[in-house]
Amino acid sequence: MATLDQVPASRRVLVLDGLPGRWLRPGWEVVPQSGGGLDHRLASAFAAVAGPVPALLVGMDTPQLAARVLAEPLAPAARAGVDAWFGPATDGGFWAFGLARPDARLAARLLHGVPMSAPTTGAALRGRLAAEGLRVRDLPELTDVDTPATADAVASAAPSSRFAAAWREARAVREVREGQRVQEAREARDAQSALVR
Repeated sequence: MATLDQVPASRRVLVLDGLPGRWLRPGWEVVPQSGGGLDHRLASAFAAVAGPVPALLVGMDTPQLAARVLAEPLAPAARAGVDAWFGPATDGGFWAFGLARPDARLAARLLHGVPMSAPTTGAALRGRLAAEGLRVRDLPELTDVDTPATADAVASAAPSSRFAAAWREARAVREVREGQRVQEAREARDAQSALVR
């Protein structure tokens, strides 16, 4: 959210499943996330902001995202002739998707039935964008954080980020806990060995 605060916008909307906490930044409007599969929830998010102003949906699992990556392609001068934005993810999905004129019916046609969290998700959405005849501006490909391996990759790509610091701390805690478990297992083994002698 801190990154998106740096991108010029007339409205900032967080589509949320649950209640916002103290972490909610000023200037953000909260819209409840709808039910259903991710394809329906994403379409509903666009329906909630339907109108003549562009809307860009950004996943929260790309902490390496820099504001400059979005500021230029979303600037008014760069929007001419663009109907949609697509940010591909390295796993075949997408980290961002936007519509120049969000519309509930268009969002449903584009998203309903797209297999989510699959290696073919991005290709399926691109196919739908092409079938609608929409002019798409591609955003850079990013890695989204889905596994410890992708978290390592993202932390390495943005080593001074808050995410990288938090990930290093989480890994350090895990290593300490694993070390404690190994030590406890050794002590238990040694105790059993001592009883057998």
